[in-house]
Amino acid sequence: MGKGESSIPDEEWERFLRDAEAGVPGAPEEPSARARMVTQRPAAESGPPTGWRTHRPPSRQKGQVRYFVGFFVAIALLLVSLNPGWVTGWFGGGGGAGDTAPLAAESVRPARPPATEPAVELPTLDEPFRGSPAARWGDGVAALALPEARATGWMSKAQVAQALERSRDFLAASGLDHRVLRGERPSSAIALLNPHQKDIQQYVTTALRTPSAENDPLRLFSRFAPSKVRVVGDVVKTRGRITYREGKRGAVEVATDVTYVYPVVRAAGSDEVTRTIVRREIVMSWDDPAKIIIEPGTFSLASYRSSTANSGCGNHTGYFAPEFAADRAVNDEKHDGVVADPYDRSVSMDALLPENGDKKCGTATRL
Repeated sequence: MGKGESSIPDEEWERFLRDAEAGVPGAPEEPSARARMVTQRPAAESGPPTGWRTHRPPSRQKGQVRYFVGFFVAIALLLVSLNPGWVTGWFGGGGGAGDTAPLAAESVRPARPPATEPAVELPTLDEPFRGSPAARWGDGVAALALPEARATGWMSKAQVAQALERSRDFLAASGLDHRVLRGERPSSAIALLNPHQKDIQQYVTTALRTPSAENDPLRLFSRFAPSKVRVVGDVVKTRGRITYREGKRGAVEVATDVTYVYPVVRAAGSDEVTRTIVRREIVMSWDDPAKIIIEPGTFSLASYRSSTANSGCGNHTGYFAPEFAADRAVNDEKHDGVVADPYDRSVSMDALLPENGDKKCGTATRL
């Protein structure tokens, strides 16, 4: 019999069973489960009772766990202090500096300028939009959403939809076509202009042949001199709005307000990347051929104007002439005109353009 077991003789155990079955008064009863549990509890709770003021030091294992948790929390706080933008990314914050989520298409004028990056990150050949709000903008024509078409003026819903598509085609042909960016003639864009609008046809011909301050093709077309600079990669970032309304004589006027961001390097092969930023407002009038002399599939230019950053101070060569770091160090004193953020689309073009024909070169707060 093992240690701790009962030593009742067999005769006594048999008599106990007979008396219990016969119901003899005074016969011993087997203790209930509850009684056995209460009886056994003191044995399990061996040792002296704990006083109410008694201090029980934590186990060594718990102390080690707390040490390691504290150590990793300290490391995490250090990393966050070095790069606060991580927190925004972890918790899905929007709009702040360091946020890299692509922006939805612009439908109305924004209420404020894009956030300023906490530290200047220079662009590279692999990341030409690095450190720029344009990093979150869409690519090329795909970023320029068209409004829903409806019957307007002399046009049906289907005709308005086609006019909107062709208006966007002009933006692509004049500001995104890589042949034009390399300095070639913007033939596809010119083909969409009403050939019977004599003043515009004369302006385009003169501006491309003998550019000047009065006849500057860069107001409508984006071109770089291939012998001096080249656009980096195949992507031009864009952001803007396209709207329309009924104009004069029942025409459909399509208004566009678009900012283009061109990353460029020197043609000689330098790795230094800079950016030229162009914002254009163009209003295209899709006229009723019963009232205006016009060719099918073309529009009349109602108005056009542009504001540029890093395009060359006093430049009238017909090509953008961006400045690089060494150039800006020498030419900073020439930029004594309007100071503006070229990425700020919350301001109107009136605020960006010089007043009263002022010829001073403006200063961009960032590129």
